[in-house]
Amino acid sequence: MKSPLSSIWATAVFLTFSSQPVQSAGGKQCVCQLKNAQRPFPMDKLDNIGTMASQCNRTITPNQMEEMDVLTLGLQTRLEQLKDSMAVLEKEDDGELYGAVSLRIIELELAEVMELMAKLKRKTQSNQQLSQATSGQVQNMMKEMKNLEEFDHMQVMKKHWENQRINKDLAVCQQGLQVTPQPPTPAQGHCPQGQLFSVSGPRTYTLTQYGTSYPYGAWGKDPNPPPGKEGMHWLVALTSSNVFANYVRQYSTLTTIVLGVGPTDTVIASSNPTTNTIQGPNVVMYGDALYYGCYNTPSICRFNMTARTVTNVALPQNSGFNNKFPFGHLEAAYVYSDLDFATDESGVWVIYTSSENFGNIIVSKVLTDSPPALGKTWKTSLHKRTATNTFMACGVLYATRYVDKETEEIFYSFDTVTGKERYDLKIQIKKMLTNVQSLNYNPQDRMLYMYSDAYILSYDVIFR
Repeated sequence: MKSPLSSIWATAVFLTFSSQPVQSAGGKQCVCQLKNAQRPFPMDKLDNIGTMASQCNRTITPNQMEEMDVLTLGLQTRLEQLKDSMAVLEKEDDGELYGAVSLRIIELELAEVMELMAKLKRKTQSNQQLSQATSGQVQNMMKEMKNLEEFDHMQVMKKHWENQRINKDLAVCQQGLQVTPQPPTPAQGHCPQGQLFSVSGPRTYTLTQYGTSYPYGAWGKDPNPPPGKEGMHWLVALTSSNVFANYVRQYSTLTTIVLGVGPTDTVIASSNPTTNTIQGPNVVMYGDALYYGCYNTPSICRFNMTARTVTNVALPQNSGFNNKFPFGHLEAAYVYSDLDFATDESGVWVIYTSSENFGNIIVSKVLTDSPPALGKTWKTSLHKRTATNTFMACGVLYATRYVDKETEEIFYSFDTVTGKERYDLKIQIKKMLTNVQSLNYNPQDRMLYMYSDAYILSYDVIFR
């Protein structure tokens, strides 16, 4: 406990006294007049510095750096295309019509390159000006802070800053000693954010790096990524007969997958198709592992992206596979979509059917161990062939159906907690192409990831 003497001493240090006896009106007592000889601390200046710091934070944002990345990657892509066009012209120029057409194409590509370079130059100059202005503001703030320290005779502010630094170091140390507990998993069928209300977008709409070569596939983000892969996006295109694939392609950011640059391929099987090959378009990634339908068997395969090993578990006997119970609509069947995998807040699910269940959808929880295992199973009254796709959100199964070339509709739901089914949802999704080969929900960013006739799209899912 602080003694009265130390308090008096602190006061004496802070104040410079001028003391003189003053006789009171009664003439029987003396009082001391205490006068603070120091200037008051200029709080208004400190507040102004805080305001300037906030303005600097709002002026320079990560989005501005991302714009530079997009322009740079776009320029790189266009230069590579221009290089390829030049090589074709040099190899196949006949000196006549073909050469003239090729030159025109190169001329257009060169114009695009020049336009991108002009945009990049303008953006660079703008960022340089912003950097210079901000640097001047920071120097002014530092100068003002040094001036303010002169008023701090007791070094209260210095000690306060030192305490803040020590507390920060202590927090970092404690973080390193203790593993941060994962947030509790919401109960299946009960979303903290409410019920699924609508779907807006698309937010992303682009061809993949493959162009229109592979209309079947899937893409998305790992909702439970390992450290360092939080922004990673994955892509699986069925490169053999629209049915099989033997590798996973990954991109470090959304920007790189949109521009189709800097991919990393991880091979699952040496040939395609063969044992462990991906079969069917409905695949998902969770916990740095890819879940998919095994080649030529009614089984779940789990591919560990780090160890590059495959483990599997068989589905119940007589489960449909090899295009026996695919998704589809009146104008098209989505071949080999017998098994559909989904992720939500609680993990991984598999949606399938069997002859014993008369082709009606079955939902099973997948235990994400190695090897994987099947958890609890639910049977629904929805016939699988009447749906075009399914996905899970908070333990609720949602099914879509084809309305027309521009519209897909979420029409059905099954709550795995209550067992309640609904056929009257009428939540529409705006399509950019006719068919939807795969659809999956990511609880981390609350988005639907769609693969549609070789295009990749993403949508915001709105809960209420």
